Amino acid sequence: MKKVIIFIILLTLFGCTLSNTPTSKVEQLMTKYQLVDDDIKKDIENILSDDSLTFEQKNRYKKLLENQYKNLQYEIKDEEIDGNKAIVTISIEVLDYKKTIDKLEENIQNYEIEKYNEEKLKELEKTKDKITYTLKIEVLKDNNGTWYIDDLTNENKKKIQGMY
Repeated sequence: MKKVIIFIILLTLFGCTLSNTPTSKVEQLMTKYQLVDDDIKKDIENILSDDSLTFEQKNRYKKLLENQYKNLQYEIKDEEIDGNKAIVTISIEVLDYKKTIDKLEENIQNYEIEKYNEEKLKELEKTKDKITYTLKIEVLKDNNGTWYIDDLTNENKKKIQGMY
């Protein structure tokens, strides 16, 4: 019985410590994307605030982004800690939406915005090509010793969306 109690105490102590590292914070963030949690849903709603999209187009775009996030693959490559700052380098693999849009825009001929959006969504829904990006995510430590991700850069957000 004593051994079980000691084991539980050790597990609790080490469990708390292990979840407060720069790498663990990045892993938690990537999991939030993969699960499309409430914070990520709010980000998607902000992205979809474009007035030029119809209601149906917004729903299709939302589905594309959710699919992108759910299928995001990542690998932690490195963690560099310098005092209260750390950089965690990860590699991610996502659908290459940027390539699809670039190809569409090469062939575009004075489309009205609604028709352009429709064509864009149609092509994005067919996207199969993937791309690998490297992200350097800054993680900071507060006065209580807790690591946190302040905010992702726009560049990193675009990479996660496959739009960089």
